Amino acid sequence: METPDFTLGETLTAEQQEFFDTHGFIRFRGVASQEECDTLCAALESLSTDWRGNGRETVLGIPLQWGTKPDGEKYVQRFAYSSHYSEDIQDFCTSQRFEPVRKLCGDDARLAQTEKDGVVVNDFINDDGSSWKKLGWHTDGLRDLFYLTLPEPMLNVGLYLDDCPEEKGGVRLIPGTHTQGFFSMAFGKAYFMDHRPDSREVALTARRGDLTIHDGRLWHRSEQSTLTGPESRRRTMYMAFIDGPERHRTEQSSAPFYHQLRKWFT
Repeated sequence: METPDFTLGETLTAEQQEFFDTHGFIRFRGVASQEECDTLCAALESLSTDWRGNGRETVLGIPLQWGTKPDGEKYVQRFAYSSHYSEDIQDFCTSQRFEPVRKLCGDDARLAQTEKDGVVVNDFINDDGSSWKKLGWHTDGLRDLFYLTLPEPMLNVGLYLDDCPEEKGGVRLIPGTHTQGFFSMAFGKAYFMDHRPDSREVALTARRGDLTIHDGRLWHRSEQSTLTGPESRRRTMYMAFIDGPERHRTEQSSAPFYHQLRKWFT
């Protein structure tokens, strides 16, 4: 299927709402300026440098994913709770422009900053020093089971900090699976272990500054880039909008078991 180009306004249009309700995902072009993307990338580089210097291995109990540059220097490939540690990232994520996105999740929905995994940034690079190249099939909503609750309303909102054409890999999703029952959501695929393409999947391509939204119940994976080295780099910042009881994390919190599963099978 073709993914249409939409523009994010103060409210969603009827066409945008219908597309999202039907397919479980949507893409908006040019939500962030190039200057804003530069600011966010600089903030991430600063966090990576700071955490490397401090020898950090976890943030609020969630493991950091580290890679190694060709010169041997470590760098963060998966940032959890980035808005909690960076004022620049927090200012962007709490911008009024995301109000229609929040309302799409629910009138009482909120941005998860110290809940779930917070504002997550994935820095996928396909090279020898990378430990973060792809991610197998999964849904975001099932992680709630590890917090001893049934899946709650959640939207995963991705801001692209690099161009992501199909040859760079990126998100592959199965439209319409956000309406599946709990059994299919839990057992439809082998979480993180299964990387095989699905005949129903759609490649969700994007340009730098684009915004994508997918329902937390939707099956999706991250395909490995066919490019290598710096040309394969794709950074995406994921803001989770959630509803339900508040469950904030601290530096003393332990990592949920699903992080161990992902470590074994990615």
